[in-house]
Amino acid sequence: MKKVGLLLLMLVVPVLVFLLLKGTGKNHFSIPRYYPLIDSTTGQVRIGTQTVAGREVTDTLFHTVPDFSLTNQEGKTVTGNYLKGKVFVADFFFTRCPGICKKMSSQMTRVQERFLNNPDVQIVSFSVDPENDTVPALQEYAGRYGIQTNKWQLLTGDKSQVYRLAKNGYYVTAKEDKPEATDLEERFVHTDKFVLVDQQGRIRGYYNGTNRKDVDRLITEIDILLREEKQ
Repeated sequence: MKKVGLLLLMLVVPVLVFLLLKGTGKNHFSIPRYYPLIDSTTGQVRIGTQTVAGREVTDTLFHTVPDFSLTNQEGKTVTGNYLKGKVFVADFFFTRCPGICKKMSSQMTRVQERFLNNPDVQIVSFSVDPENDTVPALQEYAGRYGIQTNKWQLLTGDKSQVYRLAKNGYYVTAKEDKPEATDLEERFVHTDKFVLVDQQGRIRGYYNGTNRKDVDRLITEIDILLREEKQ
């Protein structure tokens, strides 16, 4: 009799553990939301109502990345509306960059490949050297890395707009630090970070774009955001 009871216990416990994990699993993996909005009068975190996955949700309000209007590698105007409702990864680069841009673009091609057939994921790369990054220069760069325009936009345009986007939108560094420098790495300073943005335009993560393991983490967290929207 004891053997029968022990056998039943061995069968029932794994089932109960599975059901417990299944019931709580959707909250087991989560990634942060960056930069809560602060009420300038009270100094308190702002609370508001938003529509998430078709539901009205009252929650903390967070910084969202601003709109833009720039030109892509096909000479077409691209605005922030293109990214609304999508998960996207942003970075800052320039086509003449002799250093980290090569590593960053090589790693970003892995993101492109992983989500190539998923229209809910996009990539945008903002040029910090728009005067030289003309449409033909962007086209050549796109060809070099096998960039697919329907998935990955290389963007050029007004320099001041790009630098404002970096500083005030994505909270990263991108600027022309020493205009007189002949060394391009000294002249243009930009972050090596990939920035993950969710369907509501909120920043959800920063990743070292030259580090394969960190880009692996980015790919995993994109999958998490896609599932999060469906919950």
